[in-house]
Amino acid sequence: MILTCRNPILGGFYPDPSICRVGSDFYLVNSTFAYFPGIPIFHSRDLRHWTQIGNAIHRPGQLCFDGHRISEGLFAPTLRHNKGTFYILCTLIRTGGNFIITAQDPAGPWSDPVWLSGADGIDPSIFFDDDGKVWYTGTHPAPEGEAYPGNYEIYIREMDLSLLAEKKNPLIGESIGIWRGALRNAIWPEGPHLYRINNSYYLIHAEGGTSRDHAVCAARAQNIRGPWEGKPGNPVVTHRYLEKNAAIVNVGHADMTDDPEGNWWMVLLASRPFQGVCPLGRETFMVPVFWEDGWPFIASKTGLVEEEFPLPYTPHDTVNINRTPESSCDHFTVSRNDDGGTMTPDALKLPLHWLILRMPASEQDAALSLTARHGALRLFTKAAVMRGKDHPAFAGRRLRHKNWTFSAAIEFNPRTDSESAGIILLQSEDWQYRFEIFLHNSGFSALRIIRAAGKEDELVISAPLTETPLVLAVRCEEMALSFFYGKDQYSLKHLYSPLDARILSAEYSGGFVGTLAGIFASGNGKDTDNYADILWAEYQGLD
Repeated sequence: MILTCRNPILGGFYPDPSICRVGSDFYLVNSTFAYFPGIPIFHSRDLRHWTQIGNAIHRPGQLCFDGHRISEGLFAPTLRHNKGTFYILCTLIRTGGNFIITAQDPAGPWSDPVWLSGADGIDPSIFFDDDGKVWYTGTHPAPEGEAYPGNYEIYIREMDLSLLAEKKNPLIGESIGIWRGALRNAIWPEGPHLYRINNSYYLIHAEGGTSRDHAVCAARAQNIRGPWEGKPGNPVVTHRYLEKNAAIVNVGHADMTDDPEGNWWMVLLASRPFQGVCPLGRETFMVPVFWEDGWPFIASKTGLVEEEFPLPYTPHDTVNINRTPESSCDHFTVSRNDDGGTMTPDALKLPLHWLILRMPASEQDAALSLTARHGALRLFTKAAVMRGKDHPAFAGRRLRHKNWTFSAAIEFNPRTDSESAGIILLQSEDWQYRFEIFLHNSGFSALRIIRAAGKEDELVISAPLTETPLVLAVRCEEMALSFFYGKDQYSLKHLYSPLDARILSAEYSGGFVGTLAGIFASGNGKDTDNYADILWAEYQGLD
């Protein structure tokens, strides 16, 4: 029996996928921009079920995101394995450039970065050739000067990985330009990955920008230095010819692998539009690949990325397939040692599918704690705000469905008129909804909904509050938001609806991320000694 697989294989904000296979195990990573922990690591044995096993950027001090906007930070990681070591190359926009990290176990720990000085541009990749040579691949502006915006070149440089042991830059030799895109006057040829298949070198890359004109293209050569020829039928896959409300759009930025039975697969990013916008951001999709006349083709009925496709690969060992689903409700409890003593994990070890904004300089600088109160996530009312570029007391998880609910139980007693805490729908610094508890100027706690839509905060509604602890909830149906509150999840009262969920998308905000639903606390410009305790938070898809 041939199984089928549904797209996306990772729903929600999981862009720029890179995949590698080690024996019967598949591993996959994604971009995370200014969110922390960074670069999630996923594992699968059957290509259908993916479980997050760690993060590559997982501790303070590895990198610094200070001053980064949400859509800056980490761009386009590449994951590869060679002779027992895993490698990730990535770009840190604005404050670093390109770097390489390594691990013996993909779940971590991962090393501190070694910066690849001399590797300008973005989207680094690594290729291990059959002759033992190792090559860096990246993309940078045309060296003679850009004739037009997006006039970029894909280039290679040889690497000496023995230098990593001394934390030295492994790039050696000259930069060799190999490709400038498949189409005439192509813009942004990027996300390059090299392969050697049947004694030929292949380049898979994206071009056309990251929106509706995105595409995946291919080139090949007999010598890695060139000359390179493009596939006559380029692009390999694109949805640029479809209407903007097609079921799947923004197709591009791909990576490929084979399976133990010799089948080939391509992972790539794409988006699902709802009423013309994509609030979930760019997600990870997969397509089967076949080879004809020495070129890759998409093995779907239409030659496009489809919502469902056959998956003929069935692993022989099904016992070790981890099918643990992502938790829908998190209680933030701290596990205990066998002797009954409470463990003291660092304050940043949230469930793997939760993110905070940017990276604190140390655990002590974190604006949240899992150990300050057993069974709760404590958020401190620091000065940082959700519309700034600092380290706010915030934690969130990706929206992964068109229709969904998000709720949280919060204990918070504001003491000053600057303090607030609640739940947030976060697309960017300037596009968000906050449903928060605050201190009314009459001296009592109250609720309010704040909308940020590219301008100053706008008060939607406020109401007095008499209950604590409190459950705050928001529901999205057909891109309309409804807000509720109550003493528990069984007695919620409607506060306000509808509000437009479409503004929580890159089509409004710009940038490269999807929307997160989360919880936050803030002193709104003033450090205070107060806090909010989150007893639990729950996200449920309604699709």
